[in-house]
Amino acid sequence: MTVFILVAGVFTGPQIWRATAARLVAGGAEAHPVALAGLGGRPAVAGKAVDLETHVADVLAVIDPVVANAEPGGDVEAGTGAGPGREVVLVGHGYGIHPARVAADRRPGAIARIVHLDAGLPRDGVPAAAAVPDPSLREELSAGTAQEVATAGEAGAGGMTGALLPPPDRDGWSRWGSTAGLSDAALDGLTALASPQPLGTLLQPVRLTGAAAAVPLTGVLCTADGPGVEMLQMMVDVGDPALRELADPRVTFFELATGHWPMLSCPGELARVLTRAAAGGGRRLVPAGPAGPPAHLRPFLLDVPERQRERNGNIDLYVPDGPGPHPAVVFVHGGPVPADARPTPRDWPIFRGYARYAAGRGAVGVTLDHRLHTVTDYELAAADVADAVARVRADPRVDADRVALWFFSGGGPLMADWLTAPPPWLRCLAANYPILSPLPGWGPVGPRFRPVQALAHAGRLPLVLVRAGREDARIAATVEEFLTEAERCGANVEVVDVPNGRHGFETLGPDDAREAVHRAAAAVLARMTATR
Repeated sequence: MTVFILVAGVFTGPQIWRATAARLVAGGAEAHPVALAGLGGRPAVAGKAVDLETHVADVLAVIDPVVANAEPGGDVEAGTGAGPGREVVLVGHGYGIHPARVAADRRPGAIARIVHLDAGLPRDGVPAAAAVPDPSLREELSAGTAQEVATAGEAGAGGMTGALLPPPDRDGWSRWGSTAGLSDAALDGLTALASPQPLGTLLQPVRLTGAAAAVPLTGVLCTADGPGVEMLQMMVDVGDPALRELADPRVTFFELATGHWPMLSCPGELARVLTRAAAGGGRRLVPAGPAGPPAHLRPFLLDVPERQRERNGNIDLYVPDGPGPHPAVVFVHGGPVPADARPTPRDWPIFRGYARYAAGRGAVGVTLDHRLHTVTDYELAAADVADAVARVRADPRVDADRVALWFFSGGGPLMADWLTAPPPWLRCLAANYPILSPLPGWGPVGPRFRPVQALAHAGRLPLVLVRAGREDARIAATVEEFLTEAERCGANVEVVDVPNGRHGFETLGPDDAREAVHRAAAAVLARMTATR
């Protein structure tokens, strides 16, 4: 028999699991929602603040009797397991994964599997506040200066760790996760049952020894609140060191097309996924390397002649033959790309291929590295791109009045600056499979990096948009939003479709991709000679 121990996220108590737990029990399992202190559990001890360790003790208080009852006389502290035919699956939702993982670290032999339900990867020494999706809220919590905090108890009874964070009102839940899929009644119920979160639970650093490193994991990805399996695979391929462990064969994944609270939006589907996870089901990621190069390091789909590059700081120039000055196309990579990823994007085959292709047709092809390492780095990346463009235009071999910018993937939000105030020398903006609105899980993104909103200011600036037919649904939705706005405001957009193309199709080589690259490049280069 499977024993599910369910640990809820911020502001929520055991009652949030009611519908899912009932379905698990109906399927023949046991289900034990954990009552966390201050969140529907035991009251806090007078004079003692509730912190992460308090909630770890609450989780252990549920694990230990399960182990002891299944195996009388067993060594609970060592965690000798839940007995033959009885396996404990520990489920942590959002914040709940932090006390769950620490508890598993202390009872590794008692846990058959840990399920991360729309939850990140806790790190030793890092508090749970670091995983809050809203960057401004995260900064407030980490600094301990959130104006919403109301101190609980007398001064000296724990300082900031003795404070309570009031739960959000009905319209404030989106700062903590996507509410997609929740009915009005469910959202009302979530709000009514919410309790203040002891601030110390979010600020106390996690302490992990690695004792549970061998326990199998399952990630349940709520795709209206964050990336899906395919996007995680891309991040692993790029070499994000924080995600390497996710490509371990003991790690599996499921997707739920809903927001952050699936136990309220789709409890039956969640129960089915948890049951399959307990049996070891789910998709697995492919480690970078052993099965050949990852997608972004495979050869460019066109056979483009080699051409000498010139390296200047963070930019590389591929200069055409013949006298200049020449028009220039600056290729702007996407991301986020880990800071220690090697090779860096300007040396990826896709960008070298495009730059050589442009040079072979009479334009200076430019690749660059910028600092989009996390979704909070768009201002840094925008400054890098602007500086690179200025240096390219200052090169005497470049016609400073004929420049195009070509953005890719997560570089799409960087288009907004150029759409908002297009300079007269900018002859064209192009974008391949771009992200054109913030994706779920990004947190609030200011208006500066929202191309959809900026489009109304673009005038008749020529735009070339290359659309992948087999795109991730979340990214495809941002493209359609952009094109709807383009039609509304009469923007000058040419769409090049790649019906069989996936995200990053230039190194995946579907039959229709080669012609699409030729068409898109021809469209961009033609705009170099046209007048605006």
